[in-house]
Amino acid sequence: MIPNVTKEVIDLGDGRTISIETGKLAKQADGSVVVRLGDCMLLATAVSARTANPAVDFLPLTVDYREKFAAAGRFPGGFFKREARPSDSEVLTMRLVDRVLRPLFPDDYHAETQVMIQLMSHDENVMPDALAGLAASAALAVSDIPFYNLISEVRVARVDGKFVINPSRAQLELSDIDMMIGASLDSVAMVEGEMKEISEAEMVEAIKFAHEAIKVQIHAQLRLQEAFGKKEIRTYEGEKEDEAVYAKVKAFAYDKCYAIAKEGTAKHERTAQFAAVKEEAKALFTEEEYAENADLAGLVGKYFYKTNKEAVRNVILELGIRLDGRKTTEIRPIWCETDYLPSVHGSSLFTRGETQALATVTLGTSREANQIDSPSEQGEEKFYLHYNFPPFSTGEAKPLRGTSRREVGHGNLAQRALKNMIPADCPYTIRIVSEVLESNGSSSMATVCAGTMALMDAGVQMVKPVSGIAMGLITDGLKFAVLSDILGDEDHLGDMDFKVTGTKDGITACQMDIKIDGLRYDIMEQALGQARDGRMHILGKITETIATPRADVKKHAPKIIMRTIPGAFIGALIGPGGKVIQELQKATGCTIVINEVDEQGVVEILGTDPDGIAAVLAKIDSIIFKPTVGEAYEVKVIKLLDFGAVVEYTSAPGNEVLLHVSELAWERTENVTDVVKMGDVFEVKYLGIDPKTRKEKVSRKALLPRPPRSEENKITPKKD
Repeated sequence: MIPNVTKEVIDLGDGRTISIETGKLAKQADGSVVVRLGDCMLLATAVSARTANPAVDFLPLTVDYREKFAAAGRFPGGFFKREARPSDSEVLTMRLVDRVLRPLFPDDYHAETQVMIQLMSHDENVMPDALAGLAASAALAVSDIPFYNLISEVRVARVDGKFVINPSRAQLELSDIDMMIGASLDSVAMVEGEMKEISEAEMVEAIKFAHEAIKVQIHAQLRLQEAFGKKEIRTYEGEKEDEAVYAKVKAFAYDKCYAIAKEGTAKHERTAQFAAVKEEAKALFTEEEYAENADLAGLVGKYFYKTNKEAVRNVILELGIRLDGRKTTEIRPIWCETDYLPSVHGSSLFTRGETQALATVTLGTSREANQIDSPSEQGEEKFYLHYNFPPFSTGEAKPLRGTSRREVGHGNLAQRALKNMIPADCPYTIRIVSEVLESNGSSSMATVCAGTMALMDAGVQMVKPVSGIAMGLITDGLKFAVLSDILGDEDHLGDMDFKVTGTKDGITACQMDIKIDGLRYDIMEQALGQARDGRMHILGKITETIATPRADVKKHAPKIIMRTIPGAFIGALIGPGGKVIQELQKATGCTIVINEVDEQGVVEILGTDPDGIAAVLAKIDSIIFKPTVGEAYEVKVIKLLDFGAVVEYTSAPGNEVLLHVSELAWERTENVTDVVKMGDVFEVKYLGIDPKTRKEKVSRKALLPRPPRSEENKITPKKD
């Protein structure tokens, strides 16, 4: 059967177009589309179960993004030639899409839902992650799955002062902004990206520019939906409601929760007090009522949470008092420490309120660079950051299941915040590891601050220190409060989580998730201004602890020396089968890495022993040593032969040359030992390449005065 294909085209305004088509592929999915830009093609599908598990009280949404190696005409790396677990870049794309989609499903929709996006064809001039949000939304648009609002996502860059939508990787290299924006027609829902110290006004301008492009893409989805035949949204069984139970719980609990919220207590004390009120609310109903109504226990829990949330929000809006007693603009107490761990290359502790991060820095050669090998990108990172969030940081005991998507996302944000402050000429590969030891709000921003101090403690000559802060928002539609340095509770009870990092001169990274429709730009601007004040305060605490990077790396940390040698000598330094370099590493305790760049050999020497590094440099000097014809050089006899002596240049140990017996002295020499002995040091003249032997030739006698000729050997001139 010939498929009935429906297609819509989006004009990007610069000669490029994005097409969205449905009706050809994956027709058994609830919704499926193919999105294409150039030769880049994404297949997105959306499927949702018809019934929900009664025990589930949340939306079990899975967003999956995968890049197929075949899409780029490549084989998967590794032993098993099959795509396995997702890479970090794929996980980050999943998070970008998930964060925009999740709030747009009905609150009472709990059916298992999967949105899957696959890169089927790759174009080296197209970054596919910028199309993933559009593809996901379009797949939902042509389905019957309940979904509030269509969205799209774009990447915005700024090249030569002009904004560009969905730039190529080459354009992105020239840009000072790399931001992903997700939005609906009327409001921005998600912002994430990195910048090279831009102002708050420039950031808002970039968001507004991206939003206009997103509106065009959403209108295209609406046209596709209409042309395909808009499906009637499926009916589903929502959450059970009981207004009488809600009224009873709220009447009992609201004032109690309000009173606790305005006390300004610590996290554990506050949590225990709320838990006690919840137990009292449960006791409002008899065992018989619970036995008669199987849903009652769940309803009481749900309505208590709703009441508690309303009380906490109203305390902030009405009194300007937060859960821990702070004002809206107040930052929690901060204390910092560097050089905490004696054996690492650099370390720091950053504690802000009940959030604590311990950061370590490890320095290495280019061999330790993080290798990136995906269908859409190949290369390496010489600076990378890993973030760990153990369960004890929140006082919980949970099984460890490997690195979570959240840990990947938070680590990536902190890495982007810091990476542009690493000097371009830094010779080291740098790895930061952040261990979150306590968490109650914004551990990723604590990671940025701890990472900054650990880098400076390690002697990395950062361009400028970086600080970060998480902002929140509480609004009832009329009144609003922007919160600086939010708590964990203020994050999940609030309407916004806005993380901003930067130096004293501008923003370096951001991540914003908005949970409400219609966030006004004036609120966003206020949040950015308040965030700047907070960042400056935190930056002051950091620089009080360590103002500038240490002048050098620590004694036990490796020093790295870079040497460039002619490409012709790379083989000589490596030796047959790596013999020379391996023996040299063993003898000196240094790590030696050689990379070929522009037909030159770039040698990295990493070691803690200055004598070992000096020995490596001496060996390199010896290998690349080239004497000049006619110049005199000091040599040492290292071997005696019947026909001469083998000597080595004292300035280049290991660089040997034969001093022939005929070049020892002006007098006829029968035995080499009559003139020189083992270990003798003297000067020779370099004569270049002997045309007969094609070997290097040196002479001792050329530097000695020529003896006068005897009378019998003199030639008498002829007389006329």
